[in-house]
Amino acid sequence: MATMITLPRPALILTILFLVIVILPSACRADPDPLQDLCVADLNASISVNGFPCKPLHEVKSNDFFYDGLSKEGNTTNVFGSKVSIGDVLAFPGLNTLGVSWNRVDFAAGTGVNPPHLHPRASETLVVLKGKLLVGFITTTHVLYSKVLKAGEMFVFPRGLVHFQLNVGKGKAFFLAAFNSQNPGVVILPTTLFVTTPSIPNEVLSKAFQIDAKVISDIRSKLGS
Repeated sequence: MATMITLPRPALILTILFLVIVILPSACRADPDPLQDLCVADLNASISVNGFPCKPLHEVKSNDFFYDGLSKEGNTTNVFGSKVSIGDVLAFPGLNTLGVSWNRVDFAAGTGVNPPHLHPRASETLVVLKGKLLVGFITTTHVLYSKVLKAGEMFVFPRGLVHFQLNVGKGKAFFLAAFNSQNPGVVILPTTLFVTTPSIPNEVLSKAFQIDAKVISDIRSKLGS
């Protein structure tokens, strides 16, 4: 029979404090903290573990810390009427090891939508800079939290939860989004489910969504598959 070990009360308290101070923050934070002043990503390096190797310091320039990719309005002439301009480490190597990134999302006038999606590696905070947007996220217990935002207002989406944005104003709209990861990733549910290579079997989607194969074919054709 196994022997139960009972710690003295002071030792138990110290053990709990250790778990709270050391282990819990490690589980809660996003990207690891940097161990040097800067580490501009060498995107051409052959080895990449959890991030990118650093460009040699003698090759680092001021422009490595500059990015204008979010200054331009995105082309929203697509099936969703929206365009995401990405400012992660792959587009902006100066973010490497810093644990932050930004996106710009533009919406066509009318009903442009950033379809339901999730970011597996980051929480997101957005601020609307133009227009009026309905935003929301869904918890793992199927509760929807949503709000209509106008320019200057913010909303937050917890890491890994499905969320969306819909233009409900009369004109164009856009927002900037900040992430606590240099590479938050994205899983866009419509394209992930209906535009894969190879395709998810129709039997799976038919059963999951309680629709027939023709509806699946129609969705795939509209999404470009």
